[in-house]
Amino acid sequence: MAPRRNGFPVPVSDLATDILDPVLKKRAGITIGLVQSWDEIVGPRLASVTRPEKIAWPRRRHEDDPFEPAALVIACSGAAALRLQHETAEIIGRVNAFLGFAAVGRIKIVQKTVENHRREPPRQRALTPDEANRIARTTVGIENSDLREALERLGASVLRAKGKG
Repeated sequence: MAPRRNGFPVPVSDLATDILDPVLKKRAGITIGLVQSWDEIVGPRLASVTRPEKIAWPRRRHEDDPFEPAALVIACSGAAALRLQHETAEIIGRVNAFLGFAAVGRIKIVQKTVENHRREPPRQRALTPDEANRIARTTVGIENSDLREALERLGASVLRAKGKG
């Protein structure tokens, strides 16, 4: 049984983050938040063929040495390396915005096979003719076509979630 905080169960993702964050910081210089947010940082197109490997910080000889930004090492499938290279400036900006300071100054691309572990969204069942007619009757009086289509999609989603109804 998972430990409780303030009497409430703790989500497994929080436990995993608490365990993995120190390991990732020590080994790769990154946090689980960067890995989990990679889709939002680079977009779904690049996220499916890339993943952040580590942040390589330059060695400082003295404490008084000025701060130098790190290199973000990104694993990338061979076919997408050129696309990634063309978007490095934008990715650097987005990663720095995510981290909250200018931590990354350059990107190093490492060609590796990147497996896509994302699950496909579950297939939704088709509406029965009665359900489709019910939605059409409900929205027939709406003059704005964009609003009508949005409400039809909403109605279809609600009916699919409820099952038959």
